[in-house]
Amino acid sequence: MTEGTEDLMRRLAPQVLGAVVRRYGHFDAAEDAVQEALLAASAQWPKDGLPDDPRAWLITVAARRLTDLLRGEQARRRREDLVARSIPPDRWLAPAADRPADADDTLTLLFLCCHPALSPAAQIALTLRAVGGLSTAEIARAFLVPEATMTRRITRAKQRIRDSGLPFAPPSAADRADRLGAVLHVLYLVFTEGYAVTAGPDLQRADLAAEAIRLTRLAHRLLPDDGEVTGLLALMLLSDARRTARTGPDGALIPMAEQDRTLWNADLIAEGVALITRALSHGPPGPYQLQAAIAALHDEALDAATTDWPQILALYELLLRIRDNPVVRLNHVVAVAMARGPREALDLLTRLEQEDRLPADHRPTAVRAHLLEMAGHPAAARTAYAAAARRTTSLPQQRYLNAQATRLTDDR
Repeated sequence: MTEGTEDLMRRLAPQVLGAVVRRYGHFDAAEDAVQEALLAASAQWPKDGLPDDPRAWLITVAARRLTDLLRGEQARRRREDLVARSIPPDRWLAPAADRPADADDTLTLLFLCCHPALSPAAQIALTLRAVGGLSTAEIARAFLVPEATMTRRITRAKQRIRDSGLPFAPPSAADRADRLGAVLHVLYLVFTEGYAVTAGPDLQRADLAAEAIRLTRLAHRLLPDDGEVTGLLALMLLSDARRTARTGPDGALIPMAEQDRTLWNADLIAEGVALITRALSHGPPGPYQLQAAIAALHDEALDAATTDWPQILALYELLLRIRDNPVVRLNHVVAVAMARGPREALDLLTRLEQEDRLPADHRPTAVRAHLLEMAGHPAAARTAYAAAARRTTSLPQQRYLNAQATRLTDDR
């Protein structure tokens, strides 16, 4: 199967799931049916070619499979009656006849997955699975839990959706406001996994980042005056603008300070700056707006040397007041180093490590290595770079950190 076909199937999967759930309900069984339809497509399309309407093909196959699954359920008669009252699958090509051909159920599916009956962690996990297209293993890494734990969490979330009886429909204004925080966090996590893959041979997954941006554009179209929706979209665009400069021809990581800024996407930067400028003019900023403002300062600098680190540090200190989490803490340490020097940053890093307030992965050790090198301690920095390399599951990160350690060895 070609890469283009895989991209098409990934993009269509949440749309197909949304259409099937809207038509028949039964979220958990519908997801199984959609997965089987995707498997059928992966086997048939390479031989027979793409159908005229791939989404309609997938929904028709998924609907037929869902009918089979429902007939095998314990409550067979009740569910068969429900399906019998609907138009048989072989008589409709999704989208249903009463919906426009370009309708997209993905955003409705996104809000459904953020149903208040679910815990915040379950909302995010289910949405990453059903809407973002991440595997259970990828979601488990994002949550730093075993894959078996995440499998159980997603299964329970689907059961709660099923038991709630919630109709598949766009949420009311009140429900939308209640669920928006979880929706934005989900979109942020999907983008983050695409921007910096947690494990495997690649640094980035452009498909996931692009899907997160697409969904956030949908949310922004729905809520154009919401500052945090606007801020999140701006943050994604300003970050994604650097994508082509972040890796070399061999896929090796290139840190921001060493990137060729002529490769940055000027159109995305202009759009992101315009969005965040407009959002910041309408009241107190939220965390996504502050992160977008930081990204804008990076993107607008002519080179690494002219980056406005004092302003970035001020924004991180403001961000800490409203979103004090380990990642923000670590980024604040880096900003302290760049604005005030590595020694103060090293002292702060040590205090945070003692308080157990840093991410439980390779990043604090990698930051320590960089600060030690800045402070003129190459031997200690070399040891820290090597230790950080052992702790990451990302091969590009691992190669970069090992190269940094080797460089300091060669410089002795």
